[in-house]
Amino acid sequence: MFMVRSINMTVAFLAFLLTPLLVAQAGTDPIVLVRGTQADYVLVKKSSKELTLFSGTDIIKTYKIALGKNPVGHKVKEGDQKTPEGMYFIDTRYANSKYHLALHISYPDAIDVQKARSLGSPPGGGIMIHGTGDEYEWMGKLHASINWTDGCIAVTNKEIEEIWQLVPDGTLIEIRP
Repeated sequence: MFMVRSINMTVAFLAFLLTPLLVAQAGTDPIVLVRGTQADYVLVKKSSKELTLFSGTDIIKTYKIALGKNPVGHKVKEGDQKTPEGMYFIDTRYANSKYHLALHISYPDAIDVQKARSLGSPPGGGIMIHGTGDEYEWMGKLHASINWTDGCIAVTNKEIEEIWQLVPDGTLIEIRP
């Protein structure tokens, strides 16, 4: 009887200690993926280097990302190596991308084109969410420790495979500073 009570008290004590950790973690855990789950919104936070997929108000999953080599500020012209900021959408996908798989972002929009023209420059384009490709695959998740793209948003090859399945064409993407 004493041993059972001791075990119960130990379990209760461990539950007491672990509950705050489990509750804190619960707010950041992705929802359990149900077959057919699709994202309807993608949020990129450049300052924290995170890409989060949402289904309604539920977080599907969050990924650490690499950005353009000059990540601060909105992309204004071709070659500035900035990742754009604003509201766009996923408009096409490339299965044979140099960077494994790629989802194309609808940058530039009409405002981006007008801004670049006012500076006497083309706005650039080809902004995508993509993997690391064969060249950088060896880095794994460490690829996100530096900003190495020309303005794209990069995840690991395994992660882009997952994102490819979860994010249909037409999905809204918001890129915040």
